[in-house]
Amino acid sequence: MKVYSLYKEQILPIELEEAWKFFSNPANLNSITPDNLLFKIRSNVPRDGMYEGMMIEYQIKPILNIPVTWLTEITNVKTNHYFIDEQRIGPYAIWHHEHHFEIHEQGVKMIDKLLYVLPLGIIGELAHKLFVGKRIKEIFDFRYQKLSKLFPNNKP
Repeated sequence: MKVYSLYKEQILPIELEEAWKFFSNPANLNSITPDNLLFKIRSNVPRDGMYEGMMIEYQIKPILNIPVTWLTEITNVKTNHYFIDEQRIGPYAIWHHEHHFEIHEQGVKMIDKLLYVLPLGIIGELAHKLFVGKRIKEIFDFRYQKLSKLFPNNKP
């Protein structure tokens, strides 16, 4: 079993409370997910934020338009600081995603820390080398670009 990781930072020129309000609303995930994943939230989610124990069901179509159910649990929340989501049902053996927020002189530093494991042993490792690792990087790169457009730095 091989553990993979991804670490990404981004400075957003917004206040901490605005960042928290946006990212703690699961409905906003659709706007920062690539269209070609055909991402859909299938559960009702509150628009006023998340809470520990919250379960969110998604459907994605990551490969060959084949639907995959993904059930995420929000396992930890510290308002305006971080939240953690972990996959309970889905394509990964382990998916642990931390979202951290820090006040920065230019706004908010958002940090993503992701640890994941693919199922199926050596077949999963091969899939990671062939396309999964690249796909995850593409998703987070898309998110970075999309957030830069949603929250542009308009300062001279």
